[in-house]
Amino acid sequence: MEKGVIKALEDGRLAGFPIVDIKAIIYDGSYHDVDSNGMSFEIAGNAALRKGVLQASPVLLEPIVKLMVTVPEGNTGDVMSDLNVKRGRILGMNPQGSYTTIEAEVPQAEVRRYSQDLRSLTQGRGAYKLQFDHYEPVPANIETRVVEDAKRAREAEKV
Repeated sequence: MEKGVIKALEDGRLAGFPIVDIKAIIYDGSYHDVDSNGMSFEIAGNAALRKGVLQASPVLLEPIVKLMVTVPEGNTGDVMSDLNVKRGRILGMNPQGSYTTIEAEVPQAEVRRYSQDLRSLTQGRGAYKLQFDHYEPVPANIETRVVEDAKRAREAEKV
């Protein structure tokens, strides 16, 4: 049964992404000399986990990065507006002479091309550092789009 559960965890349920932070307990079962074999228990474990996960209302998680952006004072407002558009949360601002350092938490998917965005906002005078911080649930409207895109991709692989 454990093999079936592990396989179901790896395959995921929402968009094919692995399932994390779950505990599975087998509380009932039986064995029959003629009908029972390893494969039937593996299939039962897989089916039970898939059914249980759907009943548990799973959520899709996305990585959140901590972003520290240093920009000239004149560009602070533009950069903060850009971070808000990217679903970022501003944690604070620290003025340092003619520059300001902005600390924010932003979904990693929103800052994949951040070097180009920052360069265009600051005419190449801004700098940034980012590092992974934690995971958070994806907003419902984006989760729906990600799940649909993953389904389309799986269907395209089958063809």
